[in-house]
Amino acid sequence: MTVSASAPCPCGRTTAKGQAVAYADCCARFVEHFATTPAPDAEHLMRSRYSAFVAEDAPYLQATWHASQRPADLEFEPGAKWLGLQVKDFKPTGSDTAEVEFVARFRVAGRAVRLHERSRFVREDGRWFYVDGDQF
Repeated sequence: MTVSASAPCPCGRTTAKGQAVAYADCCARFVEHFATTPAPDAEHLMRSRYSAFVAEDAPYLQATWHASQRPADLEFEPGAKWLGLQVKDFKPTGSDTAEVEFVARFRVAGRAVRLHERSRFVREDGRWFYVDGDQF
């Protein structure tokens, strides 16, 4: 699925006035320009990874998965409809480590799924990577 540049960003980020931020002004800069525009922190990376799941952008997801945990293949749930993301907490845990707690909601085959996870991230050579997470 392609996300339109002018569409609200799938990650749900809003302005101070509560208006949706366009994909082009939010996660697209990281997803579509990975080589030149790394996410500035773990929360931005987590949000951009959610947007990449919505767009089924396996290359970005693979590139932002830490090499120690990166799966060889990445398959998407057929017919999954992503419904929203809520970032519940973001905290640095060291100078190059951080955690993000989030809830991602989606529907597959008419069944609602709620993924609640505390994810761990590490920064190497100026880039943040998803390492792993604990689901609730």
